[in-house]
Amino acid sequence: MNPKPKMIAMAVMAAFATVPVLANAEEPVVTDTVTVTGILPEKLEAVPGSFDLVDEKALEERQPFSMEEALNDVPGVNVVGESAYGLGINIGIRGMDPRRTARTLLMEDGMPLFLAPYGDPSAHYTTPLERIQRIEVVKGSGQVLYGPQTVGGMINFVTKPVPTDGLAGSVTLKAGTDDYRGGHVNFGYGNERGGFMIDALQNRGDGIRDNHDFDQRNLAIKGQLNLTERQTLIGKIGYYEEDSHISETMLSTREYAEDKFQAPTGKNDKFQMEQWTAQLQHIFQISDTMKLSTQAYYADIERASFRQVAGPGTWEDDEFTEEGNAYSQMIYCPVEVGEEFENVRDVTEANSAVCGGQWRPREYRYYGFEPRLDFSHNLFGIENDAVIGFRYHREDIKRQGFRGIDSRFQSLSFAKRYAGIPKSEVENVDDEWTGIESGWHQERLETDVTALSYYVQNTFHVGNWSFTPGLRFEDVKVKQNVVWADGEAQGVRDTNRYSELLPGFGVAWNGIANTTVFAGVHKGFAPPRPDRDLTEGDNGIEIDNTKPEESTNWELGIRSNYFKGIGFQATLFRTDFDEIVVRNGSRFDNAGESLMQGIELAGRIDFGTILNTAHNFYVSGNYTNLFTAKFKKDNFQDFDPDDIENENIVDVCDVSGSCRIIKDGSRLPYAPKHMASVNFGYEHPMGIHARIGWDYVSKQETDPIGRLSDPQTGVYGDIPSYTLMNASASYKPQGTKATFFVSGYNLTDREYLASRVNGMAVGRGRTVFGGIRYNF
Repeated sequence: MNPKPKMIAMAVMAAFATVPVLANAEEPVVTDTVTVTGILPEKLEAVPGSFDLVDEKALEERQPFSMEEALNDVPGVNVVGESAYGLGINIGIRGMDPRRTARTLLMEDGMPLFLAPYGDPSAHYTTPLERIQRIEVVKGSGQVLYGPQTVGGMINFVTKPVPTDGLAGSVTLKAGTDDYRGGHVNFGYGNERGGFMIDALQNRGDGIRDNHDFDQRNLAIKGQLNLTERQTLIGKIGYYEEDSHISETMLSTREYAEDKFQAPTGKNDKFQMEQWTAQLQHIFQISDTMKLSTQAYYADIERASFRQVAGPGTWEDDEFTEEGNAYSQMIYCPVEVGEEFENVRDVTEANSAVCGGQWRPREYRYYGFEPRLDFSHNLFGIENDAVIGFRYHREDIKRQGFRGIDSRFQSLSFAKRYAGIPKSEVENVDDEWTGIESGWHQERLETDVTALSYYVQNTFHVGNWSFTPGLRFEDVKVKQNVVWADGEAQGVRDTNRYSELLPGFGVAWNGIANTTVFAGVHKGFAPPRPDRDLTEGDNGIEIDNTKPEESTNWELGIRSNYFKGIGFQATLFRTDFDEIVVRNGSRFDNAGESLMQGIELAGRIDFGTILNTAHNFYVSGNYTNLFTAKFKKDNFQDFDPDDIENENIVDVCDVSGSCRIIKDGSRLPYAPKHMASVNFGYEHPMGIHARIGWDYVSKQETDPIGRLSDPQTGVYGDIPSYTLMNASASYKPQGTKATFFVSGYNLTDREYLASRVNGMAVGRGRTVFGGIRYNF
């Protein structure tokens, strides 16, 4: 990691944050004309598509434990909670595969949050709930203004603004089950000239499974300087660090049946992440009808994972049966047998302590610059709101792998000593080791991405109607350098360039008070994963570029607050994929056409508003019926017939090993047909709030390759439906600045299966936490 950009950014921000205080003696600047918002426009009634807002009030009502609970009240959103507290979050929208949120655009104040938005769109971080003012979820045609992922939806975390009237802040302390402890401090100062805010938090606990403890630390500095009555600068720098023992090591069918919560290698498995981000925004209100917003952003991320298990159910004992006797296997754990070394199979804490494994360090650096002009005009004598913008984005990715059998390989610094050492020097064809200190360099892949994005959108306001055509153009160039792969030097280079024209059109009608009927269509786009495009060809390692995903997304819906105290929305949606990408072992492949269709319903009734009383009983809920989520054609891939272990799919393979991994009409992975959430709550005028609710997710299927796997690995099979009970309560005594709160998740302690991506992963058990928040 190059520290120089971080040092520069920190110095700029430290100086920037003090400017409003130093300038306090000057004449105050009135900034009423400058407003800073999220990705949604000010005229929400004209938005020609579905969206949801999770504001501070909703977060206070739910008292969510993690981002998973915070998004459970949003229809169409499926969050797979395979780890505690939202670590490595998995979000899928409208039937999209939720794995690492790769098909849902995540942003913080309009800045992308992925490891690398084009080169590795994986989410291992989301903005902490303590720093969020509101969460914006957009699923309609308005996505043409953002990118690159627009096939499903986008989520923008809007952070809290700096204070504007003197000193302000809060202190929060909380604790809960599984030895969870958390603390958050926020303080800042502001006046007419601007202000600054410092935000620090730490969360730690034991996680879902045994030996899965974690520690998160987050620091953010935000400043605002009102240059003139029409110009504002907003700057932010953030630091995030995670040190956890939660890896992608899951369980086989037999292991899961014996103990769902076991993780024998957990004490030595590691996931480490360090992230620096910086963002600078300049908002220039040129006139009452024109605003120029310019942002620059930068991210520097290092993440590394260490694990000791090859995969669930990778070997069988002598009593192999169809009922499942497969256990996981240590990958690099030698014992001396005679004059040679052989690999130990038993996954135990004792073996884990003395064995090696595999490190996968990654480095990501990206930055961008984006000017955007919002203006109103009267072309053709019609009221119009227009947006035109451009973004320049660069990424630099380094992906490495080290493997070794020495227990000292549990240290990343030790593993890096083997850079440039090929596998052939330490292992022979019989998979026997040449020595107890054997280790090698498995891979080094370098990816450089340059992306240019252009977009334009215009909304025509004609009476009660709003018509919004938009257009986005993505021009992407990806350079790859395979320095090292499969344990040997390679030197394979490739340049892949592609472009996409992404039109969208939406219409909204507001002929009924507080009601919007909308419809829209847009072309969706998601870039491929270039670091997963390696194949074994006739001449060694080759690069086989995956095509970008393309979709056509349709919507028809209504949202309304017409009736006093009652709000509701309903949306019919259809997503038609031309080139959906599916997981195929360690890589991703195009699987042709697919179709997702469904309906989303959501609503809330506040009886206090209806009955004009301060005592408010309310009911809220949402329901999603994804009645279609299917592949639209067969897909064949070649396999060695000897590798086909699953008797359930032998009939789809011929003698040459050509297997139908996808059948026309089969259901998409991790796309539950039904999802529902319902809450009953009460708000007392004396500062008491209580809520109880239930969340339901129906049966899900695994990815296509998982359906080919041996049933004993835990990767094969359905994920049964489950219903989880949750509740929260808070009390803010009148005349005080303190709030006491408690929240519970899965209160019936139901054991349920959350995922089968890398084997069977149990969902979180009963979790209860409480705390106190003091505002000043």
